[in-house]
Amino acid sequence: MTAFSYPTYRNLPPLAGLGSFEEAAKPGLGVEESVDRIKRYHFAFKRLMQILEARLTAEPVYELKMAFSLHAHYCAEHCTSMRERVAEMRTPPLGLEKIPHQHLATFFQEIQNAPTTEELVMGVYEFAFPALLKGLQRHVVETNVLSDHPSVRICRFAALELDEVVTYGRQAVAALVSEERLSAMKPWRDWLRSLLDAAGDLDGSQPQADLSHPEGAPCYSQQPLPYDKLPRRDDRFPDPYNMGVHAEEFLYDPRFQSRDKTLMMYYKRLREIDVPEMMATILTETQDKPWAYYRDMTRQLWDEARHAMMGEVGFVKLGIDWPKQVMVNFTWSLGLNTQLKPWERHAVLYFIEQGLMTKTGKRFEWEVGADSGDELSKVFQDYDWADEVLHARIGRDWYVSAFGDQKEAIDFGSQCWSKVLSNWNAWKEEGKTDHRNWWPGLYASFCERQGIQPDPEALKFATTYEATRADLEKLAASA
Repeated sequence: MTAFSYPTYRNLPPLAGLGSFEEAAKPGLGVEESVDRIKRYHFAFKRLMQILEARLTAEPVYELKMAFSLHAHYCAEHCTSMRERVAEMRTPPLGLEKIPHQHLATFFQEIQNAPTTEELVMGVYEFAFPALLKGLQRHVVETNVLSDHPSVRICRFAALELDEVVTYGRQAVAALVSEERLSAMKPWRDWLRSLLDAAGDLDGSQPQADLSHPEGAPCYSQQPLPYDKLPRRDDRFPDPYNMGVHAEEFLYDPRFQSRDKTLMMYYKRLREIDVPEMMATILTETQDKPWAYYRDMTRQLWDEARHAMMGEVGFVKLGIDWPKQVMVNFTWSLGLNTQLKPWERHAVLYFIEQGLMTKTGKRFEWEVGADSGDELSKVFQDYDWADEVLHARIGRDWYVSAFGDQKEAIDFGSQCWSKVLSNWNAWKEEGKTDHRNWWPGLYASFCERQGIQPDPEALKFATTYEATRADLEKLAASA
């Protein structure tokens, strides 16, 4: 019998289908080298998660906010897998918080401090994610398919989602970066490439080149970008201070029909853009928590972004031009980000989540969707409800656990929210908004497109947020 001619029983695939005997007989990476590479993937995933979250709030482009939310979630999940794999490979202490290579650290600092959206997108999607994907793919090819199969598995799964991210990033760069800007960025792009080369590529598998700083290249890693937690929106949000339509008052009013309440729920979902804008600041400004905290909170951040896109899809399906007909504000994230500390923002988030667990919360919204005849709304609210149950659990794990009991935690959240001034009159006096009631126009357009008769009472709805919080609690005063 010659080498690798060993027959399996009735020619069944050998080695549980992992590969051929010849492939499994290649020595591949040893434990130490495999661990060293996985630590680099871990470092890259963690830094990319941090960068995307740190830039999400102040990034005005809605689609990028949503992409940053998803891609940060992917990074958190795969970072967790890498941590767990290192812990399995006889390497205590794990050293997961150590910087694997200083030039790699500088590479990510350059991207985090990039001053414009174009440069940030270029650094993240044209350099960092592709380099990480290449490293994962190289690991699968170069390690032993049998002995290091647990590593092969997590690298393969991570590469599957990173391929999706890289495809998105390629399209985003093409859409946002002009040829002129691309040319102007060449020295910085060369600098990023030089940093990767000097680190032996992102995975450390290549010879380390001499570091060369191209002439004229900026050095953003030496110019820290001040953290910006003011939410910003692109020009499809022309009236972001508008608080002229109290969605909750309409939704809980028994006079109105479920078909009309569904339209208002699509607005409520789309308005949830401000939850990732707020949660990103909690994650960025909260240090030294266990890793599971960042993973769980990043999952919730992505869920809230999904909810916003559910509202967007609902309007698109109905043929509603939401940028013109729906004034989606950012007043909630603006108020919490500028008036409360990170822990207080978390308190408000948990307080709201608990309100959604009552009979007038997510179950009620699902019942409205089910009763409306809009099957999409029913499905969206079904998953929205399920997500909020998960978020309540995340809140218990990471927020309530710091208090004596749940009531104390909830009361503190309500107190924190009451501290946030809406600035209703000030925004109007400063000319930032007139709190226009856009609901009648949206509702009339909806009815016309659906070929239905408007409800006269619904058409007259004009309740605002001037003196009432979103949970219907009356405000003592409005600045």
